[in-house]
Amino acid sequence: MNRILFLLSLLHASLCAQDVIVRPRETGDVLLNPGIGFMTFQRFNGDELNQGLKWTEGYPIVYQDYKGSLENKNHPATTIAYFRVYWKFIEPEKGKYRWDLLDTALKTARSRKQTLMLRIAPYGTTADNDVPNWYRAMLGDESKTMPVKKWRTNPEDPRYAAHFGKMIRELGRRYDGNPDLESVDMAIVGAWGEGAGSADLTELTRETLVDCYLDAFHETPLVMLLTDEKTNKYGISKRPVGWRVDCLGDMGGFSNPQWSHMQDYYPQGIINFGMRDAWKQAPVTFEVCWVMQHWKDKGWDIDYIIDQSLKWHISSFNAKSSAVPAEWRPQVERWLKKMGYRFVLRKFTYPPTVRPQGKLAFTSWWENKGVAPCYRRFPLALRLKGAGRETVLLTDADIRGWLPGDNLYDNAVFVPADMPAGDYELSLGIVDEDTRRPKVKLAIEGMDPEGWYVMGRIRVGE
Repeated sequence: MNRILFLLSLLHASLCAQDVIVRPRETGDVLLNPGIGFMTFQRFNGDELNQGLKWTEGYPIVYQDYKGSLENKNHPATTIAYFRVYWKFIEPEKGKYRWDLLDTALKTARSRKQTLMLRIAPYGTTADNDVPNWYRAMLGDESKTMPVKKWRTNPEDPRYAAHFGKMIRELGRRYDGNPDLESVDMAIVGAWGEGAGSADLTELTRETLVDCYLDAFHETPLVMLLTDEKTNKYGISKRPVGWRVDCLGDMGGFSNPQWSHMQDYYPQGIINFGMRDAWKQAPVTFEVCWVMQHWKDKGWDIDYIIDQSLKWHISSFNAKSSAVPAEWRPQVERWLKKMGYRFVLRKFTYPPTVRPQGKLAFTSWWENKGVAPCYRRFPLALRLKGAGRETVLLTDADIRGWLPGDNLYDNAVFVPADMPAGDYELSLGIVDEDTRRPKVKLAIEGMDPEGWYVMGRIRVGE
């Protein structure tokens, strides 16, 4: 009898020691997360949208009075604001920079729960958005000598790389790694900084202009326009950079109706310019061609446009702060549920008890149901809450490597030696590294008011 009781006690102890298995339930909600989704353009969350088919760009932001709400009427909520400004406004006098324009935009973005994407375009297409006045005075009238239609100044003149490049280097010196700066577009030539004529540059000029960005920015992600094989391949040969296009949705709206960006340029350029796998390490971001209402007026297939962008691993989309056609809201919601990353925790296991200064070992199976990874370092953390105490334990998981599909992360964290004995609530979250507060929403149920996801109870004791 004693032997039977002994065996039963061992069996009981064994069963009690078995790990707790948690299988969270997936949700179908649209998630508002850092670095992905729609963005505002020359505006911020809560601002009035552009009216009709028009938009503004390239000029200093005209700030709207904040009305106390972050809601964007007829437009998705966003975590990104995009600011595009011409060189002449950033450097109105040689060597004197209007950093206050960027400081104000970064501060406003933060106050509206956004980060800022930035492009400083060298020039536009008219006299009021030409290169800086002091630079024009230095070179004189070049209008009759331009070898490329969308150039307003010749980049082969060494003074262009010297002065425009110096401004970019100073930009990086001041802002690289700023937590409120989402990414920087590598604008080098062409109207609006879109890269027209990049393929015509000499090797020296091309590499000098691209290197200005690569040398200036090491922490903030860089994004190249999809321009040509030489420029794009040079950029990604040095280090990971993302890419963008500024005419998503064009299905034949230019002078040749048999040609379109969506069918005759982007699919070919992504492959031929070497950018097919760039998304695995740096973001892909798109801008609407015209505005979405124009797509609808033309009768273009919104589902085809969305599906192509997802195939190209889109993380974010600039609709130019123009209204989304009401009839397309279901399609846009479908888009937002796939754009960028979308983490579903499928399984999580942990022990029912741990000791102070002991290891809390766990296993986790994640599915990224989006089309891209997260490009920022947000740590995965466990939280123990109870006995009058709350402790956040960071793991070394690098979610930047969690590509679409299944991802496994098994590890252990140490419980503090002074952790009081007792029962604790065990939660997890993907957090801000500085505040250790949840930053990334997961596509599962169980989020508490602070943004943590409760896994269950755990006992701390001997």
